[in-house]
Amino acid sequence: MSATMLPIVDHPDAAKPFVNDPNRSRWHDQALWFVRSKRDKQAHSIPEWEYLRDCASRIKTHTIANLAGYLEEFEKNATARGATVHWARDAEHHNEIVLNILRQHHTHRIVKSKSMLTEECGLNHYLEANDVEVVDTDLGERIVQLRGETPSHIVLPAIHIKKEEVGDTFHQHLGTDDGASDPSYLTEAARSHLRDKFLAGEVGITGVNFAIAETGGIVVCTNEGNADLGISLPKVHIACMGIEKLIPRQRDLGVFTRLLARAATGQPITSYTSHFYGPRDADSELHIVLVDNGRTRLRESEQFRASMHCIRCGSCMNTCPVYRRSGGHSYRATVPGPIGSVLSPTRDAESYKSLPYACSLCGSCTDVCPVKIPLHHQLLAWRGELVGKKLLPWSKRMSMTMASRIFQSPRLFNFTGSVGRTALRVLPRWMTHNRFNKWTVARDLPEPPKETFHDWYRRHRSK
Repeated sequence: MSATMLPIVDHPDAAKPFVNDPNRSRWHDQALWFVRSKRDKQAHSIPEWEYLRDCASRIKTHTIANLAGYLEEFEKNATARGATVHWARDAEHHNEIVLNILRQHHTHRIVKSKSMLTEECGLNHYLEANDVEVVDTDLGERIVQLRGETPSHIVLPAIHIKKEEVGDTFHQHLGTDDGASDPSYLTEAARSHLRDKFLAGEVGITGVNFAIAETGGIVVCTNEGNADLGISLPKVHIACMGIEKLIPRQRDLGVFTRLLARAATGQPITSYTSHFYGPRDADSELHIVLVDNGRTRLRESEQFRASMHCIRCGSCMNTCPVYRRSGGHSYRATVPGPIGSVLSPTRDAESYKSLPYACSLCGSCTDVCPVKIPLHHQLLAWRGELVGKKLLPWSKRMSMTMASRIFQSPRLFNFTGSVGRTALRVLPRWMTHNRFNKWTVARDLPEPPKETFHDWYRRHRSK
């Protein structure tokens, strides 16, 4: 984990451009809710869905509790199959390991499939600064790479971009017809462009969805087959994985593959579930880079350890009302949404102190999580941590102190309610909806009731 202090993220300010574009915000909301709805249909189609979730959570809890032993077992078995296992303490160390492997093979062109770990470590920029061409081969990742952006979602990296904008990007970089926005035409153009990149690639880099201690094998799940093609042509395959991706046994894998795609995109299974057990032949190499980057420290936290269960399905983002309306870039983090709002403060509480408040505490993220991470409880716990660290902004401290006093006094509560209802009736809109009131940027205040509950109760009690 880098010791460099990150710029402080203010989620409300970062969300403004997205929220102030109602067409994009509404479209983004509907697109993600469609994916969430597909997830629900798949979950309801399996009678044992909750049993699978419970099994997955128990497997992860057991693995993390015995992580050191399983990592050693994995290294032993992977090495026995001919793979080379590297250990990276942080992002910088990970990048150095990858660059050293590339230099040993005099490599200047790599093809890379989707990997949130390499995004977390900033690998692309690091390699490009060292004269290595990096081509992301996942279609969504390639779109954001050509636009000079970062992914806004861990499964759907270009979900924030409309097809017309993709057409403009491809016209600029790939020479497609100006104004073209037909998805089939654009996909075919991307396929032709990436085929040339696959053929020119000298080393293939992938992420890892699951690593199996018992066998020393790794599993990569994709829907486009780009990971398979990216490591089939080059002689060198570098697989980068966080240490939390480990599971103990081969038979455990079926639990997670049944959950992953259904939770992520509403599919029964990913189109490609690829298993790698050592190099493919005597002339090839498989390098597996195991990365800590703060995970060991997270494991030591009893409060937040369960967040290491995450299998990066993105279902918490698809359901989150805040994420759907504010967009992934408003989190300024590699992993956005509810799980990112838990993980990011563990990396740097000062920089990401606003993210636990980018949450309505509705609990929908916890309901859909396939490995049963209690996300909304962890976000609430983070708010307590931030108060304890004295990182809560003065405006929130002052407002919470005032609210506490009001709620402790029935008379003051009734008086404040009366003043608020009267103010909503008589004040002009500009006094409540202005740039100083962030809460009303994308919200309307409720219409005050003509009669309070207390008034209604007194009137009916007397009858």
